[in-house]
Amino acid sequence: MLHHISFGVSNIERAATFYDAALAPLGYIRVWEDLRPGEMDQAVGYGIAGGGDKLALKFCPEGQRPPGPGFHLALAAPSKQGVVDFYEAAIEHGGTGNGFPGLRPHYGPHYFAAFVIDPDGHHIEAVFNSPD
Repeated sequence: MLHHISFGVSNIERAATFYDAALAPLGYIRVWEDLRPGEMDQAVGYGIAGGGDKLALKFCPEGQRPPGPGFHLALAAPSKQGVVDFYEAAIEHGGTGNGFPGLRPHYGPHYFAAFVIDPDGHHIEAVFNSPD
């Protein structure tokens, strides 16, 4: 259903560094960029290698706010270890923990996830939902 989603970020370099690190364990990379330091309308896009972007970050230095309560972006992980590595990389690169990696049986018997808040306040999750 979704083609892609965009987040406004207050510091494109910081955000790109965070997402480069946090998304790598999930198999997602920077698939395009339009970075021009000091200029407006900068952006980067993330997806799978050889594909288009599914997540775009747009430089919005003023007035940028994350969506309100109830909104978060859940990203598919290739394994439980991918979820753990996502969480560790996100924290190491400026994110805030919002739920340690682990099973979430209230979402299903195989739902293994971790939750973080990016440096701009966007809530993101990595999830592996499959039997081992």
